[in-house]
Parts: sequence; C-alpha cells; structure tokens
Amino acid sequence: MAKIYTKTGDNGETSLYFGERFFKSENIFDILGNLDELNSFLGLTYTSRSKDKKIKALVIKLQRELFNLGAVLATVKEKTALSEIQLYEGKVKELERHIDEIDKKLPVLKNFIIPSGDIKAVYFHVARAICRRVERNLVKEVKNNERTELIPIIKYINRLSDLLFVLARYSNKSSNEEEIVWGR
Repeated sequence: MAKIYTKTGDNGETSLYFGERFFKSENIFDILGNLDELNSFLGLTYTSRSKDKKIKALVIKLQRELFNLGAVLATVKEKTALSEIQLYEGKVKELERHIDEIDKKLPVLKNFIIPSGDIKAVYFHVARAICRRVERNLVKEVKNNERTELIPIIKYINRLSDLLFVLARYSNKSSNEEEIVWGR
C-alpha cells in the first residue's frame, strides 16, 4: 500500500502535473489551495441540514467543476488544458442562468447586507469570500505572469461568487431568516 506522504515537498518545493518543480510560495499554489478551501466550504453547505435536493445537486456540480478547474490549472502547459479553459466561457453562461433563476425568487436587494442568518447561508457567504480570494489570485497570475489564457477562468470565478451570494440569500429566505441590512 502506498503511503500518503512522499517527502518530496519537505524542502518547500513541489511539482505540478507536468513535472516541473516550483517553490510552494508561487501564486499558482495559492490559487490551487484556495480552490481546495472553497470546495471544502461548499461541502459544508450541503451537509448542514439541507433538504433542498436541487441546491445540493447544484453544489455538488460546482464542486466537481472546481476540482476539474484545479486539475486544469495544474496542467495548464498542456494543449488539452488550454482547450479545457475555453470551456469555462460556456460555464459562465450556465452560472448566469442559475443566478437569474434563484435571484427572481428573492426580494430586490436595495442595500448591502451583513453576511449572517441561517448556518447554511453563512457557509455560502464564507465560500463567496474565499471565491473572491481565488479571483484575486487569478488576476495576480494574469497580471504578473502574462497568463491571459486564464481570463475565462477569472470570469467563471467572478460569476461563481455572484451565485454563492444569491445562494446565501436564498438559504436565508428558505429558512425564514431576515437579512440584516448594513448601515452606519
């Protein structure tokens, strides 16, 4: 049986799928780690007393897409990965359809709201904040390393954070939790 530890990263280096070694301080590992954190938090949203099978199915679909996204980013020098990145343009439209479908069930938002309410809603809010961190790291990667091929992924992550926001609001509405309006 293979052991879980390899000891190959003990000196602060690791490799991506194509084998090239990098220091773990490289931005790509921040992106991959933040995607993992986001995916884990999404897991919390559908395990926490959720009875909405449609939302659970959507969350699991998103988790699969994030896992695939991590694989694509880890193999981005391969030609197949570049064609996979282009698929995210279509996924942006799909996210927008989900956002519109859920948003029309919600009251019109006229103010900023405090991330609060039902535990599932709060998990969605935390996932949204992590998603925004992924987005910032992706923008940094594009800007600092001229990785313009990643722009479709930035769009996808941006729209995903919007979806997570409406899912948080929808969770509060479904559990009859009142949204707390931000005010000074």
